Amino acid sequence: MKIAEVREMSIADLQDRIGVEKAKLDSMRINHAISPLEDTSEFKKIRRDIARMATVLAEKENEQK
Repeated sequence: MKIAEVREMSIADLQDRIGVEKAKLDSMRINHAISPLEDTSEFKKIRRDIARMATVLAEKENEQK
């Protein structure tokens, strides 16, 4: 996900999307423990997307204060 796409999202959308991505990451980790994934670079991509969204969310929350 590009940073421009993340910045267009509202605070509620960001919070929801972060929760969805964290759940996806957890399920991927469980699946990887059972049977190895073909592309383990997905872990890194999802973690970075979560970090991007969390950063933008913090920026937006600070702007409102």
